[in-house]
Amino acid sequence: MTLQTGPCEPWGPLELCCDVADVDEAVIDRWHRVASQILFALSGRRYGPCPVTVRPCRRACLESAPVSFQAGVGTGPWIPYIGVDGQWRNASVCGCKSDCSCGELCEVYLPGPVFDVTEVIVEGQVLEPESYRVDAPGKLVRTDDECWPSCQDLSAAPGEPGTFVVTYQVGLPLDEAAIAAVSALTCHLIKGCGGGGNCGCRANRNITSLTRQGVSMEMPDPTLFYSDGRTGLPEVDLWLFTVNPYRLTSPSRVYSPDFKYPRTTTWP
Repeated sequence: MTLQTGPCEPWGPLELCCDVADVDEAVIDRWHRVASQILFALSGRRYGPCPVTVRPCRRACLESAPVSFQAGVGTGPWIPYIGVDGQWRNASVCGCKSDCSCGELCEVYLPGPVFDVTEVIVEGQVLEPESYRVDAPGKLVRTDDECWPSCQDLSAAPGEPGTFVVTYQVGLPLDEAAIAAVSALTCHLIKGCGGGGNCGCRANRNITSLTRQGVSMEMPDPTLFYSDGRTGLPEVDLWLFTVNPYRLTSPSRVYSPDFKYPRTTTWP
């Protein structure tokens, strides 16, 4: 399975505050991508949004009533299991009932955070956006009096009859502060490749104190910034501190061995 090591595309649009009139466009694009990848990692790998296509597998519903109350209710195949309270129950595969709804609530889970849903294809037909909605956390709910397929042919290509495919964007949206941060970091990186060697990322970082002609200067050790997950640029670090104050390296997740995640094709 492939791992996402960077943003799916450079963050933008750029709002550069430095003079790049004499800088080649390819150089700007390169450092723009570098700055986006750095901030993507330092902000906890949560920002996007990035397109994802999944093929949901219907989740079995775990009935809340003990087995003695389920005899003859006709909830589907007999799939016994022992709950956390020690009671025997039957796992129903014939439909879920929400704990806040008296009727069947047709929904599937989309790993998120879900930014928006681009397209839903059932049995080769594209559904109208009015026929579904997204409830937190990442539940795709059918709203047109129909239900999602109970199963699908995973050997068939997406979009063919017998398949169920959801394309959506995952990740937090970029705000103006994020654009300002990536623009400032891009400028800083561009200055370092100008050949002078005395500004931007190529500035002499080995000096922490300097005395010349009676003037003494002390400069912070940049390695302390880097070890703390910061860059030393005020506008960049202010954004990082705001969105990732505890310096998380990746989004927090809760895993369960009983939960079936939707299938995602990673190759070809």
